Amino acid sequence: ADICFTSSTVPKLIVDIVTHIRVIHYAECLTQISLFLFFGFMDYILLTVMAYDRFVAICHPLHYAVIMNPHRCVLLLLLSIFLSFLDSQAHNLIALQVTCFKDVKIASFFCDPSQLLDLSCSDTFKKNVTIYILGILFGFFPMSGIIFSYYKIVSVLLKIASSRGRYKAFSTCFSHMSVVCLFLGTSLGTYLGSRTSHTPRKGMVASLMYTVVT
Repeated sequence: ADICFTSSTVPKLIVDIVTHIRVIHYAECLTQISLFLFFGFMDYILLTVMAYDRFVAICHPLHYAVIMNPHRCVLLLLLSIFLSFLDSQAHNLIALQVTCFKDVKIASFFCDPSQLLDLSCSDTFKKNVTIYILGILFGFFPMSGIIFSYYKIVSVLLKIASSRGRYKAFSTCFSHMSVVCLFLGTSLGTYLGSRTSHTPRKGMVASLMYTVVT
């Protein structure tokens, strides 16, 4: 998922830098949006599943093998793929309805879904409402799962008497927490940030963080 997510934007970016031609056709733009959202959201769901996995490992270690059995892991993986496909296609259907543009320039190094809708000269109210609903369904609930998992993990870590034991338990979560902060922090900041404080430069830096650095 990580490799495919990065590959949906970076190769085109490299070609643009080498050739100095920063043009993308509409069909290619829609394809890039679809792949970007599919693999990006899959990353997001898998990070949520991994948070649940760490919660079970630390809070219920004796039941870990029973709860996180191979059958359940496969079901969680299939659910991640299905939800990712649903989210990407829903956004793609919204993008397909955008037929008229005020300006053809996008202040990003890839076809950013939110910026593409902003370029529309038609009424985008219904589209924005739909995107906010999708954001709540596909964004808020997974994020709540991650926060709840780490709330329970921290509460268990505080009860461990030895510092060595706390460090050992925390070290299993550190890499996951780092990616969650980098990936979700910058991506949510980009899409949910204030329009007044948002600048194209800040947006591109944040986009590089969650598309390449993580």
